Amino acid sequence: MPLPDKRIAAVLQDKVASVGVARKLQPRHVAKPWGRINLPSVFGHIGPDPIGEIWYEGEESDLPLLVKHIFTSERLSIQVHPGDAAAIAEGLPGGKEEIWYILDCEPGARLGIGLNRAVSPEQFRAAALDGSIEQLINWQPVRPGDCYFIPAGTVHAIGAGIMLAEVQQNVDVTYRLYDYGRPRELHLDQGLAVSHLAPYDRPVVHAPSGQDAGCISPSNAPFHLELRHWQSGEHVQLPNARRIWFTPLDGSGMINGAPWAKGDCWLIDQNCRLQIDTPCSALLATTP
Repeated sequence: MPLPDKRIAAVLQDKVASVGVARKLQPRHVAKPWGRINLPSVFGHIGPDPIGEIWYEGEESDLPLLVKHIFTSERLSIQVHPGDAAAIAEGLPGGKEEIWYILDCEPGARLGIGLNRAVSPEQFRAAALDGSIEQLINWQPVRPGDCYFIPAGTVHAIGAGIMLAEVQQNVDVTYRLYDYGRPRELHLDQGLAVSHLAPYDRPVVHAPSGQDAGCISPSNAPFHLELRHWQSGEHVQLPNARRIWFTPLDGSGMINGAPWAKGDCWLIDQNCRLQIDTPCSALLATTP
């Protein structure tokens, strides 16, 4: 005897809920003067404009996290992001903290994180105006697998020749302090008001792709980030979370029957069925 329509609908709804919901986020290519003309083929862009970032976006505008890939051929501006209190005072929904995971880099590539010595606001302003701020920044060599947490207030810059994945709070706020003479707007007053004018005191986390490193974010970060690695056919236990940003760094497989591959970013949940067809390393980001 056939099931009534309402019972059929309930059975189907329970089945969908037990499997979970997976949505492939759409990549948006963002042109930047310091970007690259040719990106790796998995990112699908060859054109006249230098692409500096790929933003992975969903239909919702209020998702708490944003995942990016960043590609540099020149140095980014020296910049800073505000914390929640300062951002809300400016009419924004919140501040911005981020984590960088280095995917690839050219020999000699460097990141600028924090200052090499403490300075006064007056000294910092003068250095930003005359260009000597470049000598104040603590420039560090990087290698693939390095991971850095960038708290709000950290003066920072990404150097040339770097490809990285960035997970950040989803607020588009950046105060440029210095831009090497490029004709772009600076925000020295706003930036100086929120900058921590001292050295960066956090050790780098080195977690090479191909290793199951587990959690690579500090306990005080506003989100949780894991680096996981799975072999072909391995059963995947996803974090216990309603939203998981799944960013595969290599490999291939299926999510709920849909194919995924390097260059993707998916928004999934703990009930999704993640299948590993070829060995995979991936970043998994969740919020509290």
